[in-house]
Amino acid sequence: MFRTADRRHGRLALEARRLRAAVARGAWSWVERHGRITSETPGGRRFGYLGDGVCIGFPVGSLYGEPWMEIGDGTLIGRQVTLTAGLLPGLDLGPDPVLRIGRGCLIGWGSHVVAHQSVTIGDHVFVAPYAYITDQNHTYTELDRPIGCQPPRNQPVVIGAGCWIGAGAVVLPGTRLGRNVAVAGGSVVRGEFPDHCLVGGVPARILRCHDPEAGWTRPAAEDPGARSATR
Repeated sequence: MFRTADRRHGRLALEARRLRAAVARGAWSWVERHGRITSETPGGRRFGYLGDGVCIGFPVGSLYGEPWMEIGDGTLIGRQVTLTAGLLPGLDLGPDPVLRIGRGCLIGWGSHVVAHQSVTIGDHVFVAPYAYITDQNHTYTELDRPIGCQPPRNQPVVIGAGCWIGAGAVVLPGTRLGRNVAVAGGSVVRGEFPDHCLVGGVPARILRCHDPEAGWTRPAAEDPGARSATR
C-alpha cells in the first residue's frame, strides 16, 4: 500500500514538473514573440530606416543610436546581437547614417556590429554567431596613459554583397571586403580583399581566390598578394 502511494506521489510530482516546464516554455515563447523589433513595433520606429520583413530577435544585446541605422528589407538579426551607432547613447551623430545593413542579410546569435563613423554591410551578407565588426580601435601613443583612456581612431568598414563571415571572426577598422568573400571562422580581418576569395587566419590572408579561366587557385607563397593589405 505504501509503495503504491509512493508511486502515485512520484507520478504526480513528475506531472507537476512537466506542467511547470511547459508553462515556462510557453511564457518564454510569448515574451520572445512580443519582444521582437520589427518595422511595425514601437521600437522599430526609432530607426533611421527599418525595412519590411526585418526582425530583430529578443532579447537584444546593446542597442542604441537607432536613428543613425538603416536596415534593408528582409534582414533577420538573431537574439543577443549588439547593434550600436556612436560611442554612447544619446549622442548627435550628424545627418548621415553610421550603420547600414543591406537587404536579405542574416546576423547570427551574439554577434556585435559596433559603428562610430561608417560600417556598411551589403545585401545578402550572412554573419555566423559571435562575430565582431567595428570601425573603431584604440590608439597607443601615450605610454604612461591607460590604453582604454587614449583617443580612439575610426576607419570605415565595407563588407560587400554576398559575403559570409564565419563564427567568431573579427572584422577590424579599415577593412574592405569585395563581393562574395568568405571569411573563415575565428579569423582577424583587416585590409582590402578582392571579390570572390576565401580569407582566413590571424591576421587573415587570402587562402584561395577565383580566376575566371583557372578557377579556384591558391596564391603563390612568395606572392605579396597572398597576404591581405594589412600593412
